[in-house]
Amino acid sequence: MSSFKLHFHISNRLLRDERSKFSRPIVNLSIIGVALGLIIMILSVSITSGYKNEIRNKVIAMGSHIRISNYDMNYSFEPSPISRNQFFIEDLKRNSNIQSVQYYCTKVGIVKTDDQVEGIVLKGIDTSFLWDNFAKNIVEGNKIELKEEKVGCDILISRYLAQKLKLKVGDKVRTYFVQDPPMQRSFVVTGIYETGMPEFDKKFALVDLRHVQKLNNWDSLTVGGIEILIRDYDRLKEIGEEINGMIGYHLKAETIRQIYPEIFEWIDLFDTNVIVLMLITVFVCIITMISTFFIIVLEQTQTIGILKSLGMKTKDILNIFLLLASKIMIKGLLLGNIISIVLCLIQKYFHLIKLDAATYYVSYVPITFNIPLILVINIGVLFVCILVLAIPAYYVAKKISPVTAIRFE
Repeated sequence: MSSFKLHFHISNRLLRDERSKFSRPIVNLSIIGVALGLIIMILSVSITSGYKNEIRNKVIAMGSHIRISNYDMNYSFEPSPISRNQFFIEDLKRNSNIQSVQYYCTKVGIVKTDDQVEGIVLKGIDTSFLWDNFAKNIVEGNKIELKEEKVGCDILISRYLAQKLKLKVGDKVRTYFVQDPPMQRSFVVTGIYETGMPEFDKKFALVDLRHVQKLNNWDSLTVGGIEILIRDYDRLKEIGEEINGMIGYHLKAETIRQIYPEIFEWIDLFDTNVIVLMLITVFVCIITMISTFFIIVLEQTQTIGILKSLGMKTKDILNIFLLLASKIMIKGLLLGNIISIVLCLIQKYFHLIKLDAATYYVSYVPITFNIPLILVINIGVLFVCILVLAIPAYYVAKKISPVTAIRFE
């Protein structure tokens, strides 16, 4: 029998020893403790990833990944115009990292109903607008119709504005613009959206881009800026720098993190909270395993003495007890994975746990599975616990005397 098979066999016998009346419930509690620790870690990672993705997608749906605009000090909602026929547009469209290139204009106005007045920012979009990300935010009605041959009069407003102005789908909206001369436009509410983000819901409404161009006295080739959607968010900074290097000095390319730094700095804090929680949980798992280990050693002291008297080396005894600890850890990890994944799947598809959207920006606890990260957590917890246990295991295996151990009661 090979040494590994022998070690495995002995560790298995020690774990199932019917005489281990004291350590058996402790081992079971240890398995449950490891499982609970892993459940906490997987749930925290999945919820945090889901929450970050939801908030990030809401911001990107309204503002894209990268925005190209005039290089000036104008930070208002009415940016300096640029031409849509830029020399780099075709290069951007051919870039495999870029999903979509779209154009926009914004215009500040006032919405007036019979008894309400509210400021609003019209965001003009055209047929290049990618609805895939934004469509899931539409809670009533439909998206606005954008046709090449005809300027549409549809407007998509937020639920916040709809409730405040007492508007519903199909209602007419009169919008006024303070300029020289003053202008007025009438729209029909074709849909109502809700992102849950006050930065957008309290301000923005979507209309046909050509309305904003006419209000600004721009021709059809003049826009407020260019929005770019990329395929891989993790390459946002890299692609942003690449685009900045190709657009010339009269334009600037800003990533969504640069446009809304306060939102992304806030969601980045989640990572710090999760790391602290995981460190505390791992520490608890380590303490649990060390306590269990010493209880098993105390109960198996005579067995250790017998093995040493038969000529077994210290490293072999060390391997036996590390294998025993590994089995306990693996049982706990398997149990924790099964329970946590089931809980995550239930929440992911049935949204049982609800949230106050006004406070948390989402109406339920979102879940995103990060399989590589879950594997890293499992391997990391197992490795760290076994590594920490190696020190007391070696000390016990080396210091216990065969004669003393055999006489131990």
